[in-house]
Amino acid sequence: MGKFVLGFITALILLVGGAFLYLRLGFAPVATASTLLPFERQISRAALHARVSKEAPQLAPIQPSERAYIFGAEVYRSNCAVCHGMPGQEQTAIARGEFPKPPKLLEGQGVTDDPVGVTYWKVANGIRLTGMPGFKGLLSDEQMWQVSLLLANADKLSPTIKTALQNPVPGKP
Repeated sequence: MGKFVLGFITALILLVGGAFLYLRLGFAPVATASTLLPFERQISRAALHARVSKEAPQLAPIQPSERAYIFGAEVYRSNCAVCHGMPGQEQTAIARGEFPKPPKLLEGQGVTDDPVGVTYWKVANGIRLTGMPGFKGLLSDEQMWQVSLLLANADKLSPTIKTALQNPVPGKP
């Protein structure tokens, strides 16, 4: 039994030591153009899902409405479009350079299948190691809910809201 325990401890030390050397000697793929680490996507998704499931609000304090969507569209154009894009427009250089690639939130399914509280949590807190910043302290709670409602209902937006999304951001070309 003692040889088994000694072998197990030795294997564990070699495994941890090998991982440390792999990282310390610069073999880990950390550039945005690098390949994924083994199981990186699965581990990060599992961790994000567990945390969001635990902390995301269940109900929005404001109701979906044209007014909320208009204000959400303004927030989106000013803060989100540079990475997540606008319908029918090319990706920006910033979005092309990010890793992982930011999802297009207003094309296809986006996050319309996520509960609005999950989207709010991601807007407020950001997502580590993805380039997604947290907007808590930068946007008001109401603004974060407005953009979250807009995105949760992106597949049901009226022509008025779609037009508002296409308007240029004030003060920007």
